[in-house]
Amino acid sequence: MQHTLEQFFRALRAADVRVSPAEAIDASRAVTVTGFADRTLFKDALCATLAKSAEEVDRFEQVFETFFARDEVSLPPPSASPQGEPSEADMARVAESPLAQAMLSGDSTAVQQSMEEAAARAGVADIRLSTQRSRLTRRMLEEMGLEEIEAIIAGARRLPEGEGQGLADRLEGARRDLFELAQAYVARQHDLYAAGSGRELREERLIRKQINADGGVDPVDYQLMQGLVKKMAKRLAAKYSRRRRAAQRGHLDVRKTLRRSMAYGGVPFQVEWKVKKVDKPSIVAICDVSKSVAAAAQFLLTFLYSLNEVVDRMDAFAFSGRLISVNDILDDHGVEQAIFKVLQEIGFQQTDYGRALQDFSEEHLDRLDRRTTVIFLGDGRSNFADPRLDLMRQIHDRSRAVIWLNPEPESYWGQGDSVMNRYARFCHVAKQCATLEQLERIIEDVLRSYVPH
Repeated sequence: MQHTLEQFFRALRAADVRVSPAEAIDASRAVTVTGFADRTLFKDALCATLAKSAEEVDRFEQVFETFFARDEVSLPPPSASPQGEPSEADMARVAESPLAQAMLSGDSTAVQQSMEEAAARAGVADIRLSTQRSRLTRRMLEEMGLEEIEAIIAGARRLPEGEGQGLADRLEGARRDLFELAQAYVARQHDLYAAGSGRELREERLIRKQINADGGVDPVDYQLMQGLVKKMAKRLAAKYSRRRRAAQRGHLDVRKTLRRSMAYGGVPFQVEWKVKKVDKPSIVAICDVSKSVAAAAQFLLTFLYSLNEVVDRMDAFAFSGRLISVNDILDDHGVEQAIFKVLQEIGFQQTDYGRALQDFSEEHLDRLDRRTTVIFLGDGRSNFADPRLDLMRQIHDRSRAVIWLNPEPESYWGQGDSVMNRYARFCHVAKQCATLEQLERIIEDVLRSYVPH
């Protein structure tokens, strides 16, 4: 049964239910207490130890029902066959094939057991692509003994005066039923183990997909990319939290330890450790939401707002012409709907970076201090208006760091109405950011900068 549980854990991981080695051990121990006889109790024990959120509970339910489901092998009894009961001569001809005997005698349990064992030998659980289904179905049937049945059918048809016609017809019908059962079994294994692989391949493609207007985001991919951004942020938050805890452990503080030990006659009963103060990041995001970069702005805000656990403060601002704070809009409507609400308020204006910098400096400059990282998202195209480099210098001087994410390639910076090359002088980092992969890498660099080495 342990092998079955390990395969079940694999299926859960393929369905994006995180199962650590420690959780797998806990689940195995829980099952030894509850046993397997009561399906509901068995399921609840596994769910309680493995599913850690409402979403994971839903995915656990689906995987459990699929994994522990068994297609009913309903073989017609021999008497129901048009040829009637198989004769002793027929049974003698199939004596060398346990599968043929089970099929002729209507032994559903034996057929099911044979299929499970053959699937393990054929490696059906290692399926990764839908194109493997036909090949693995045939391989599993061969492991079950299909070739023996086909040889018996061919031999029966060669017997004189139709002596083996009835046997051949029975086995032909049994072979058709067996193919259907095998196809359903392999399809279920594909749903368990390969669906996750297909999703991973699609995510790998989307994580490198251009998200600016030229690259475009297909509406079909949009929801998946939103979920992918949240997953990336969650992974990054967990990684940063571990680093932060490691930084806080510090080293032995000898002076404090000796001072404490004076109360115990010099015996260091109470050990003191050096403590490094680790600040949580404070982030100000200023996003251009004009048509050319609106999609990128939404993904950036989704990413940042999913980092609540590790970000001390996050202020978000948006502009196309005038600049406004969008914190309340994000809180009231969520990131998914926020961009549409912002566009209703300030959208369809002529992009003016200088005007946006002036609005920020006049109303929100006090939000910046030496702990604050400012993240700009925009293409730096200001329609030939005054870029207000003086205000950009002020923001640079008051902040811990200024990061500029530009969806356009660097070769475009400074061309036409782009003043990106002039803004870049006042940025600690200015990089192209046109894919989710680039976005994750840059935000990780920001978080890492807050952790002492």
